[in-house]
Order: sequence, then structure tokens, then C-alpha cells
Amino acid sequence: MVNVLTLAWQTIRSRLGGFAGAFIAILCGTALVAACGVLMESGLRAGVPTQRYAAAAVVVGGAQTVRPPGADALSTEQVGEQPSVPAALAGRIAAVPGVRAAVAEQSFPAQVVARDGQVLAGRESLGHNWDAAVLAPFTLRGGDAPRTAGEVVLDADLARRADVGIGGQVRITTRSGTEAVKVSGVVDGSSRQSAVYFTPERAAELAGRPGQVHAIGVLADPGVAPETLAERVRAVTGGAEVATGVERSSIEFLDVSQTRTLLLAIAGSFGGFALLVAVFVVASTLALTINQRRREFALLRAVAATPRQIRKLIGIETTLIALVAGVLGGVLGLAVAGGLRDAFAAIGVIPADFGLAISPLPPLAAVLLGLGAARLAAWAASRRPSSIRPVEALGEAAVERRELGRGRLLTGWGLVLAGVGGALTPLFLRGDIAAATSSMATLVIVIGLAVVGPQVTRLVMRFLVPVLTRLWRISGYLAGANAHANARRVAAAVTPLMLAVAFALVTFYGPMATTTAAQQESARSTTADYVLTAPGGVSPEVAAAAGRVPGVAAATPVVRTSVITATTVGDSVEVQRTPAQGLAADQAGATLDLGVDAGRLADLTGDTVALSGSEADWLGKKLGDEVEFYFGDGVPAKLRLVATYTHDLAFGDFVLPVALAREHIGGRLDDSVLIRQQPGADAGAVTSALSALPYPGLVLAPAAVIAAPDGGERQAQFYLNLVAAGVIVGYLAISVANTLVLTTAQRGREFALLRLVGTARRQVTRMMRLEALATVGIAVVMGTLVALLPLALLNFGLRGNPVPAGPPAVYFGIIAGAVLLGMVAIGVATSVALRARPIDAIGLRE
Repeated sequence: MVNVLTLAWQTIRSRLGGFAGAFIAILCGTALVAACGVLMESGLRAGVPTQRYAAAAVVVGGAQTVRPPGADALSTEQVGEQPSVPAALAGRIAAVPGVRAAVAEQSFPAQVVARDGQVLAGRESLGHNWDAAVLAPFTLRGGDAPRTAGEVVLDADLARRADVGIGGQVRITTRSGTEAVKVSGVVDGSSRQSAVYFTPERAAELAGRPGQVHAIGVLADPGVAPETLAERVRAVTGGAEVATGVERSSIEFLDVSQTRTLLLAIAGSFGGFALLVAVFVVASTLALTINQRRREFALLRAVAATPRQIRKLIGIETTLIALVAGVLGGVLGLAVAGGLRDAFAAIGVIPADFGLAISPLPPLAAVLLGLGAARLAAWAASRRPSSIRPVEALGEAAVERRELGRGRLLTGWGLVLAGVGGALTPLFLRGDIAAATSSMATLVIVIGLAVVGPQVTRLVMRFLVPVLTRLWRISGYLAGANAHANARRVAAAVTPLMLAVAFALVTFYGPMATTTAAQQESARSTTADYVLTAPGGVSPEVAAAAGRVPGVAAATPVVRTSVITATTVGDSVEVQRTPAQGLAADQAGATLDLGVDAGRLADLTGDTVALSGSEADWLGKKLGDEVEFYFGDGVPAKLRLVATYTHDLAFGDFVLPVALAREHIGGRLDDSVLIRQQPGADAGAVTSALSALPYPGLVLAPAAVIAAPDGGERQAQFYLNLVAAGVIVGYLAISVANTLVLTTAQRGREFALLRLVGTARRQVTRMMRLEALATVGIAVVMGTLVALLPLALLNFGLRGNPVPAGPPAVYFGIIAGAVLLGMVAIGVATSVALRARPIDAIGLRE
């Protein structure tokens, strides 16, 4: 063992250039996996410092996740709306030993209107009951607590921005409209949300949740540990969420709770994909590195080295390289995680103040995974050089083996066919699942082509060699002959570049297909002329006021929300959150066309629901049946099905009565009001009257700007995909450059021989440029074709048009980047290899 270890170390020292490729591949792969591990750990135990509940040892709120009966611990879904908790629970909690006080807090939108009549921009502004200020604690800087319904207390920053002092008048807009109130006091303290404090009675009235509160803050007796108190409180709260420490912020801020779930989802999907790509890249790089040492292994076999000894040597070499690269990659992964967090915050996917949880566990796990992947790749790559017979060793080393094994061919083409089959999914399914299947199908096809890469490359070069020879004679002949004879080497260079091109195209144009399809269907389905919106939401009174404007035929309030469904699939329960809308049944038909194919939208009142036809089929529901699901805030629902429709991309799978939808969203506000004017009405007079409605912050716009119900989520997901894809493509770019440099640098003796037999330096350089052009061309064409098939089927299934949606400039940018990367990598490596004198290079040992 000691002798093998010594030999492995000496080999690494003498072949640092050859092992550099594997080192870089493992380093970058480990860094990616470690970064995903940090994100996953942050999703489990990170957050933001609590602010309104800083003095509370324990905070009790509504359940943040839904777990249907029969579902396992992993089959849960994060709520999409702010859940509430019964106000009466505060009395039971107050009787728990160790509790000094249990204070219920109301929380609802309450925005200050500036002197110019516009709502103050900036941080979100929420109203609360004054007795909950003790939970922060917020203390009066001056003035008095609110004593009447016409008095409020503002936080210092909000008072400064509103330019109002103690005793001054300020206008506050809530779900009940706009009213002028007196500022009775100002409190110290800062928060990521502005605070307006009302009397407890007025706050309960404005919140619009009879018997419900946002949360209950628990103040502890001196000497009582928060964890101990939490256990006691949990015993009397039933299914409510009980939190201490940083967990309190997930009840205080809905986006924190959603961010933690999102990070877990990102780390799971992105991390799994990154690990798969890392294994693929590491295996390809190690196989190339080991293949370059064929002469060395042939000599060892000729002097009686056993296959087991050669495999052990390769395994120990790989272990040493993987350990060093893994440790450095694990540390680098912490920086990558921070960069990803900043990028996600910059695009608005996670809060800017959301911190990361840092511990040794993710880097350690990444090192172990990287080591395992490297050892597995080394074992696979070492089988052929270790198993050749000694008498064939030197001959095997001299000429590249041309044919592929039957098992490899069957595996590769089987994966290609499986990927093509997966690409057909959008012809039968719609929505995000179709886009996800297309992306996975692309990856499967690429892996299959990588397995049979030498065969495909040799076939392509058979047609390309005559073209190169006719155009550039000597250099073209040499380039074509080299590529044809060394198809494995060319395939090793083509594969990562093809993967990078295909992955970049599918990642960008795949989500564009679903987004464009939803936008087009939304535009076709909207028959309204105008839309009214406002920052933070629209008061329910606006729709009624707009409907009374002369010349307005219909004013439809729209509430955007989500629902959570639980479907039994085999022995498991599948739980997922899906977009939903709340519409006014008596007005919806005049401004929206849902494509109703059964039932009547006019019946959408009370405890009823309308489903898309595909969702009704999936659930096995017919008109009149009861549909069970959960509202966005986690409250169970059992509603009667009254209609089905076909325009599900535009309106989601669930449409609820608007009043029912309002009851289960945090602010009780509408998202917008759709306006349709009467035929022949004066458009100028109608728009002027709508713009003059006495509700601050209203914005009137053409109805063409309306997005699909989950348009914001789709856009955020699109940017999230771009960031994740950028990291993966960056890793692939490093791998591409790494592979191209390795495949070129090993040819120093070949270049020297060509120059010694009379080939000019410029002819060798031109030969390599042509080889680079052929390599890059094959990768670009194959990468484009691999991505084009799933994208064309996806767009045809969603839009009825096979042409991928999205700007063509992105495609040309991706191709230009791939060409530039390939040409530069090969050009630089060729230039370095040609620096040595031919007589010196021909004598270099391999």
C-alpha cells in the first residue's frame, strides 16, 4: 500500500498539468454542491432578526404549512397567504405557568397618504393594535397612546417621511377606504415594515378578521427559558405554529417563511442538477486524463502489473486529487453561496436581509460527495486500461480504439430515445410540468449522445473531411483526418460544449414558452378596456364606485391568490400549491372570457368553485360534486363545483367567488378592478371619471397590461432559473475550456512530428483552427438540435406554434459565446504547445 501511495504521489507531481483538469473539475463541482448545501441549511434554520416580536420569548401564529391527512412528513406545502390564529387562544396561553402576558397582535395594510395625494412609496406599511407595541417593544418618543378611533401612533421614520408631527393630521388608507386621523404620538424603533398603531377596537375592525389575529406574542416570567416555555405553550395551542429565536420572524413576515421553503426547493432541485452535472463533468475529465496515459499503463501491463494494481493506482491518485480539490472547493462554496444569496435578493426572490446559516456540515458533505463521484468516475475510466492483455498493451496504446462496446451503444441510444419520448410530454400535459419535463428530456438526450459521442463524431467527420480538404487542402486534410482518427478525443471536447449550449437554450427558452403562452391566452381572454390597480392592493369599495361611473358597463374586482390541493397517487399523497383567482360572478363574464365549457359562471357565489377542465378531470369531479382543497392561508375548503373552463393558462386551475377569496388573503384587498365601458361611450370622459375616483394611489391603465394570475411568480422563477443556469453554464464553461486545453496540450509530440516532416508552423496552426472550428461547429449544431426538439414540442403543445418564443438575439449570443470559448481555448493551448522546438518536443516523455 505504501509503495502504491508513493508511486501515486510521484505520478501526480510529475504530471501536474495532466491532473490539473481533474482538479479544476472537482474543485468547481464541490463548490457548487457546498453552496447548495448552505442554501438548504439556511432554508431549515436561517431567517431575519425578529422586530415587532423582539421582546416576546415565544410567538404563536397560524400553521405555516399544510399537511393533509395521510400525507407523510415530506408531503407538505407552504401557505401562500398569511394565516391567522384564534384571538381566544391568548386567554389559554396566559394561564400557562411561566407566562407573564400573552398579547394578541392584529396586522393589516394601512398606508399613509402624502400631501400630494399619493400613497407614500417605500417600505410596506401595516396597521396594528397599540397594546401589541409592547412586544417589540416600541416606546413613545413623544405624545400619547391612541385613545379614540380617530387617533394613531406612527413610527418615527414614517412620521418623518409623511412630514407630520405630534398633533398633526394625516390621511390613512385601509381596506375600508381613506380617513383623516390625528397623530397622537410617535414611537422609537425601526422595522423592515412601517407601523401605524390604532386603538385595539379600531384595529380589530380594520383588520376584518372577526375572532382572528395575526399572532400572539408571549412574554415570559423572569428566569423561564424560551424553549421550556414553548413546550408548555405548545401543549395548549393545538395545530398552531409555536416559534422561538429566529423562527419568530417566519410568523412575523410571510416572505421569510416562504423564503425558507423556496431555499429548500432551490437547494433540492438546483443542487441535484448541479451534482448530476458535476458527476458528468468530473467523469468526462477523469476519463480524458486517464486516456492520455495509455502508454504509461501499457508499459505497466507489459512489465507484469496486474489490473488490480493499476486500478488501485488510479484510485489513490484520484483520491489525493479529490481530497485537496474538495477541501478547497468546500471553502469556496461558502463564497458561492453568498453570491447566490445576493443574486437571489437582487432579483427579488428572497428578502435582502435574509441571512445564511453557516456550519461545517455542507462543505464536509460536498467533500464526501465530490470524493465519491471522483472515485466512481475513476473506477469506470480505469476498467479498460487495466484490463487489456499485456501482449496487446503497447499496440493498444499506439492507436485509439475505434469501435464502441455493444453495451455502451445500447445504453447511449436508449437514453437518446428515452429523452425524445420525454420531449413528447408537452403534447399531452400543460403548464410548468411540461416545461420541467422538456428540460429533463434535453439533459437525458445530451447524456445519451455523450455515451455514443465517438460514433456520432466519426459519422459527422466522414462527411466533413472532404469539405475541409477541398477548401484548405493540406491543413484541411490534416484537421479532418486527425478528427476522424481520434473521434474519442473530439467527442470528449464536443460533449461539455454541447451540454452547455443545450442547457443554456432550454433554461432560457423553456420558461419563455410557458410565460408567453400564459400572456397570449390572458390577452385573448380579457375583454375589458381598462384596469385599476394600486400599490399594496385596491379597496373592495373601488369596484362598486367604478361601476357607478357613467359610461362603465361592468367593473369586475379580481383577487389573486392560491390554493393547496392534495391528491392521492398510489400509496402517497401529492400536495401542491397552484394559482387561483377570485371573481365577481355577476360581472366576470363582461370583462373576462374563461372559455366556460360546462356549467355557468353566474352560479359562482357562496361556497362554490369553478375548475379548469384539466383539473376537474385530474380530480375526477363533475358539476355538482364537492371539491376539497385548502385556501391559500391553510384553511380547509369543501366547495361545490358549478363550472369548468378551458383557459387555464390565463386564469389558473381554480376560480373562487371574490368575497370568499378575500376572506382568505391577509389584507382583504382586491388586486385589481377590470373595467369595460359601454358601447359608444366617450372614452375620454370615462377615463377622466375613473382617474378622479377618491381613492389615493389608484392607477388606470389599458387592460392589455394584465398578466396571467401567476405572472409575478413566473417572472421571479424565470430570473431564478437564469441565475441558477448562469452558475451551471459558468461551471460548464470552465469544464469546456479545461477539456479543450487538455485535449490540445497532449498533442505536443504530434505537432513536433508534423513540423519535423516539413509542415509549416502556420499550417499546423491553421489545422488546429479548422479542428477547433469543426469541434465547435459540431457542438453548436448538436446542442441546438438537442434543445430545439423539446422546445419545439413544448411551444407547439402550449401555443400551437413550434417556433420557440423569445428573442433570437439570446440564441445568437449563446452561440457566439460558445464559439468564442472554444476557439480561444484551443488557440491558446495550440500556441503554448508550439513554443517548444520540434526536436525538443519530440523527445519529451509522455
